[in-house]
Amino acid sequence: MAGHGDARGAFDSIEERFRRAPRVTAGTGFGSNPGVRVGGKIFAMLSNNALVVKLPAARVDELVEQLVAERFDAGKGRPMREWATVSTEHGAQWDDLAAEAFEFVGGGTAQRR
Repeated sequence: MAGHGDARGAFDSIEERFRRAPRVTAGTGFGSNPGVRVGGKIFAMLSNNALVVKLPAARVDELVEQLVAERFDAGKGRPMREWATVSTEHGAQWDDLAAEAFEFVGGGTAQRR
């Protein structure tokens, strides 16, 4: 995966896969970025041609240490600890990371403030 079209196509595949699950809706993530939600909560979105997923902070730390992801910054000048940005360079991991995010946000393990 290299270009913009590839990123969008890969995200569309993720969106299609999860839309079949109960309580999943497609629409937007933050702002106008394409995203998927479970129970009304965003678990994955496409931002700047990269996959952005919500995962436990420790998992985000691990992905950053492995150089698979960077911390997501929503434009407010500070990275969000439970959000990881994964470029198309690591596109082969997008499906698995989206599945982890789906389980984290929708699997009852994510009690939000």
